[in-house]
Amino acid sequence: MDGPDAGESDRGRSGPPDDPPTADVSNSAAERDGADDRLASRPRPGEGVTIDDGIVRWFLEADDRAAAVGRDIAASLAIVAVVGLLLFAVAGTWPPLVAVESGSMEPHLERGDLVIVVDEGRFAGDGAVGGTGIVTRERGLETGHETLGDAGDVVVFRPNGDPHQTPTIHRVAFRVEKGERWIETKADPAFVNGAACEEIASCPAPYDGFITKGDANPAYDQIPRSGADTTVVKPEWVRSKAMVRLPWLGEIRLAVDSARSLLGVGPAGVAVVAGLVAIALFAAAADGRDP
Repeated sequence: MDGPDAGESDRGRSGPPDDPPTADVSNSAAERDGADDRLASRPRPGEGVTIDDGIVRWFLEADDRAAAVGRDIAASLAIVAVVGLLLFAVAGTWPPLVAVESGSMEPHLERGDLVIVVDEGRFAGDGAVGGTGIVTRERGLETGHETLGDAGDVVVFRPNGDPHQTPTIHRVAFRVEKGERWIETKADPAFVNGAACEEIASCPAPYDGFITKGDANPAYDQIPRSGADTTVVKPEWVRSKAMVRLPWLGEIRLAVDSARSLLGVGPAGVAVVAGLVAIALFAAAADGRDP
């Protein structure tokens, strides 16, 4: 029910109701259009920069496809260089990555894997052989030190110390001392192909060193016609030791090495070929740039 003062406020008002506020819409729209025109008329960064303005400025600022491709290539090379330097700083050896070429370390390493390696003296595990950072499998079984799925360290070494031979990446089985008849003292009979010490050129051991073996191989590398077919591995033949496996990434490295062998060129030749490819891509982008 309405109260006695119902409608009082309306009756007490005098004059027409207030008009709603208005704005000069036409002027505001014109100002916006003018601002848009000014923004559209401003040159974009790099627009209009040509090679005549200087090759450095053109490369850094030009807004065309050729310069953009060049900057992308330069950025990619810079990233690769930075990553390589960081890996070298951590690994202490060069190259800090090696590609696996065979299946001798299966199942822990497979052909085409890429392996991050470090200087053999870094990150030494418990029970490392004195004067080195290497833990043998024999010692690793006692201390619990494992690398790539089994006891002991996996190392990269030159068979027989020959710098012309492809480095081998195998596990260190045990250490021997000069004159030691290691076939009789430390070798597992399952991995000597039935050979006696007198039948092995490196037994007795000619010096202190390591006996090595691929995890998938049936015998030690020091047994004739088996594995790396090397004598006792001297500590100074060890270039690095494995730390981390990167599955399949080594295929790229193996492809590059195959190209090197096919073309008969060294690392410098590979760098030249890579540079020519980059230049070809750069030129193709330049030819296809917008007029």
